[in-house]
Amino acid sequence: MKTIIALLMCTSLGIAAAQTDSTYTIPFPEGTSASKGNTIELTVSNTSMTAAQGVNVTVGSTPNCVMFDSTLQTIKSLTASAEQTATFSFTVDKSAPVGKGQTLTFSITANGQTWTKNIAIKVAAPQTYTLYQNYPNPFNPTTVISYQLSAISNVSLKIYDLLGREVINLVNEQQDAGYYQKTFDGHRFASGMYIYRLLATDDQNNHPAQQMAGKHVFQKKMLMLK
Repeated sequence: MKTIIALLMCTSLGIAAAQTDSTYTIPFPEGTSASKGNTIELTVSNTSMTAAQGVNVTVGSTPNCVMFDSTLQTIKSLTASAEQTATFSFTVDKSAPVGKGQTLTFSITANGQTWTKNIAIKVAAPQTYTLYQNYPNPFNPTTVISYQLSAISNVSLKIYDLLGREVINLVNEQQDAGYYQKTFDGHRFASGMYIYRLLATDDQNNHPAQQMAGKHVFQKKMLMLK
């Protein structure tokens, strides 16, 4: 999913970044991997009567969960009273904190001077509660179980054998919206099929994306081969 953020930066002898108090919301990555293909577009406008040569737009500081494909875009020539766009592609990791304000810093260098611009962003909560297939599967003796929550929830993640007997309780706590991974170490247990079950009780009890309230229950099978 792409996120387009457009803002105006003016480059001239009196260059100044357009001011905005907006916080841009980036969609939460789908699936178990980081989201690729997000883009930020910065429109650079030369408001002077003189052409600007070699305008460099550079990514400065970024949070750890945001990774840019390239941190430098160069506009070779920007004629007087003209505009051009610098486009940056970036990836958002699933470890990104949900709803927490963070800052991206960009700089423009032109005519021997440098100006900076801060962009406020936050990552939206996942749209759905999801329990993913463990990986690896089959496994010996450890595997990783991943899941995501779309709201603050009381979470229980338990492992059962095929007779329905509880083997281990991996998670029993309240967790914020976001993506989680938990390792199951089966070295003390016998080979065979197991069931892992996620129970998430929406603490807000009315998350709009789900159009339902209360408990969210998922379970999947996994195979341990020693």
